[in-house]
Amino acid sequence: MLGVTKTDRIMWFSMWFLASVASFGIAFFPMFFLMIKRRNKHFQKHLEIEKKRKYIENHGIIESSTSDPIPERNAKLWTISIFLIFPVFIIIYILTKDLIIHEKHEEKLYSKILPEKKYHTQKVSLKKYSIITLVTLGVGVIYWLYKTMNMYNTHFILQEKMEEEINKLEEGKKHV
Repeated sequence: MLGVTKTDRIMWFSMWFLASVASFGIAFFPMFFLMIKRRNKHFQKHLEIEKKRKYIENHGIIESSTSDPIPERNAKLWTISIFLIFPVFIIIYILTKDLIIHEKHEEKLYSKILPEKKYHTQKVSLKKYSIITLVTLGVGVIYWLYKTMNMYNTHFILQEKMEEEINKLEEGKKHV
């Protein structure tokens, strides 16, 4: 059992943004560090679910499938790189893209494990956020960061619900 007791760490954009304004941008560094750390931790937790899926496959509940894991990102290096300003745009782009890929993979996984439950991926347009950022000469990245942080928060909350369902399924199989 995964031991789901609470969701992944939820981060509130408004708190971090206000802290960044009050600290003349210094709070952006721990914010990015924590965002990348929680992303890595969550994707690692997803690998545990993949292992659980293999258990479920071995017991004939679903058929086998393969997938490539999303690579871990170095939180310290990425955080330090925001001193150069431009990497901020790249980091937010990659964080958003990683979540999109991750959610598509989870949708396939959960539809096999729990076909009666609907797992909805969040819709996001990387092109739209990129254009907004370019048109506003970089200021739009604040909105993009806000949306990305909230997408991860929403994903973590939905993930917890799906993990609870998988644990119930596993418990039911153990008792049968």
